[in-house]
Amino acid sequence: DEQGRLQMSVLWVESEAENRYMFTFDGDEVRVDKWFTFGTFKGLEKDECVYRRACERNEPMEELYNGIRLPDVWPPRDMDDMSLSELPVPYLENRPDVAKIDVGRQLFVDDFLIEENWLEKRFHQAVLDETPVLAPETPMEWNKGVAPVAAPFTDGCWYDPADGVYRLYYHAGWFDGTALAVSADGRHFTRKMLDNQVGTNRIFVPKPGWQRDGSCVWLDQETEHPEERYKMFHYFRTPEGDVAQVAVSADGMHFGDPVTTGLCGDNTSFFYNPFRRKWVFSIRTGLPSTPWYSRGRSYYECDRFMEGASWASDQIAFWQRCDVRDLRESEPGTIYNKNLPPQLYHLNCVGYESVMLGLFAIIKGFDQAHNAVCENSGVPKHIDLHAGFSRDGFHFSRDNRSPFIRCTDRPGSWARGYLHACGGLCLVSPEELAFPIAGFSGASSAENGNLYGGAATGFARLRRDGFASLHANGTRQFMLTRKMRFEEGRLLFINANAAEGFVRAQIEDEEGRPIPGYSFADCVPMIADSTKRQLVFRGGDLSALRGR
Repeated sequence: DEQGRLQMSVLWVESEAENRYMFTFDGDEVRVDKWFTFGTFKGLEKDECVYRRACERNEPMEELYNGIRLPDVWPPRDMDDMSLSELPVPYLENRPDVAKIDVGRQLFVDDFLIEENWLEKRFHQAVLDETPVLAPETPMEWNKGVAPVAAPFTDGCWYDPADGVYRLYYHAGWFDGTALAVSADGRHFTRKMLDNQVGTNRIFVPKPGWQRDGSCVWLDQETEHPEERYKMFHYFRTPEGDVAQVAVSADGMHFGDPVTTGLCGDNTSFFYNPFRRKWVFSIRTGLPSTPWYSRGRSYYECDRFMEGASWASDQIAFWQRCDVRDLRESEPGTIYNKNLPPQLYHLNCVGYESVMLGLFAIIKGFDQAHNAVCENSGVPKHIDLHAGFSRDGFHFSRDNRSPFIRCTDRPGSWARGYLHACGGLCLVSPEELAFPIAGFSGASSAENGNLYGGAATGFARLRRDGFASLHANGTRQFMLTRKMRFEEGRLLFINANAAEGFVRAQIEDEEGRPIPGYSFADCVPMIADSTKRQLVFRGGDLSALRGR
């Protein structure tokens, strides 16, 4: 059943054994951990069942960079797709005894690193720029005025150190082109004319009758194969039916022969998990509870992008959806049809510092923003982007249910609605994170506008690491971390606004005693507003504390 328990009366356990087996019935495989025998059942003969010995798992469970151990069955197969209950985050319920902190900046976006806290935790929103950096101008983007689009429908935005240029891949004209714009500073973009179709900035020309839907482009800076630096996914509407394909490129402007993927829905995309070196496909999935109009996400991972993209349906696992908190904590005045609660329209992810950052695109207010209503009124769908954080790459904590990037709902605004995150999610600089997004205004030559019209590309901006912060509110307060260990590094940095106060740290041993030279009294107080300021101790740097 949905919880992974066997529900077949033909299976009996006979004796304990160390080896694991796979039971196969009607094409479905189930892992069992004991010896078993088969009995006949009405309509079921012994030769209709086969079993085989699975690979023995004598090796320990995979331990991640942060001390979390993955379960034996991965990806998990126990995520509930039948209700609105909150999805589990096992590593927060059973945290490792010692957290490892060698990889990336450590973020207080959940309680993984926090043992006790007397400060107020606040979550923050990214702030939208007033004007977009790219709006429909060319004939391809203008789409004869009906549905003008110059914005990512995921697609991608990257800084390529090979040529020192920012690249914005975007949807040009509704269901038409995939185009490229470039920038020297990440703020001012110009269209890059290419030779794929003379006089345009298309990165490829689709087959006759093929219309692009969702797309994703990823810059792979870890690949050992230069011809595969850029990776691309496209979902096409074709006369023969929908199809999804992947392809690779050395320069991000000329892609090779495509490979057809496994079955998926539109707005499927992919991302790279750098902590486990896996390619992950975020697959649009219908929910059994509301199959006529529902949206969730399934998960599939592989080691090699092209070779692994042709997945089978039994290789994907249900992954993420909205829950009762999304319904309960919706914006005041949002109206839902009782059969259509908030839906997870999309989920895009990227490795950021020590976590996987996810932007959950949640469609809201179906009575107000159902497709048919939007089509008749020319108003974009109401979709906000919500932040989630994962430390194992699969389970996400979403303590804050307010939008991280909120559509304006304001007529004439470039980000009125239907917000879409971009492949790669954000551009990172020392002081800020810049999130390229698509916003739809509904502007169109059609009489009542067009829900898919007037799409432009703009940015939402956030202080570096600024998803969550801890506040003393004018008093002296404390936060105690859990036990941590590092094997590399020797300096401790902090991101804080303490211009009107101070921050001190104390390093304690595993018994909770201050280590001489690293007590509060030994720490030079930080009195500044900085995204990266070293905390200095009289005991010197932290080299002597490695491995403790």
